[in-house]
Amino acid sequence: MPRIKTGANKEDKVSQHLLLTGKPGTGKTSLIKEAIARTRAKVGGFYTEEIRSSGIRQGFKIITLDGKEAILAHVNISSPLQVSKYKVDIDSLNRVGVSAIHQALEECDLIIIDEIGKMELLSPQFGETVWQAIESRKRVLGTIMFNPNPFCDKIKNHPEVKVLLVTRDNREQALAEIQSWLVENANHT
Repeated sequence: MPRIKTGANKEDKVSQHLLLTGKPGTGKTSLIKEAIARTRAKVGGFYTEEIRSSGIRQGFKIITLDGKEAILAHVNISSPLQVSKYKVDIDSLNRVGVSAIHQALEECDLIIIDEIGKMELLSPQFGETVWQAIESRKRVLGTIMFNPNPFCDKIKNHPEVKVLLVTRDNREQALAEIQSWLVENANHT
């Protein structure tokens, strides 16, 4: 099973942040949802969810942990920004996703950022806010794109970040490692 990879951390040090990575469809968002359902920490931030029609993925929406929603990307919206077949709505991302991170920075113990990927990084405001969260004293649990990217690589190599590779075969073990990180981290804050 792929283990948590560490940046400049010592193995016995509890990292401030845990980011899941892996290929699409490995269940990273589901793991995040399960983990936050089991924690007693005050949690804020957002996760993404597919928008499907007749079983075909049409786009993605952002859902904050306090219930706000917005379309992040869709095949049928008007936007000059595009990733693959999806047009990206940066205004919605900034209004809902970035605001949720800011609110979590002020009010919560644990910040959820699902995900740090190509679509989200089209917003400079999003990138700045993610970096602010990583540099804060708050804990971050999130997902980050698998493929190389200069900004994402900088985050993955941050000394306070551990990266957990999630595959279809290690789901239960990955959930156990996330739960362990949440417990260990709560004991060290």
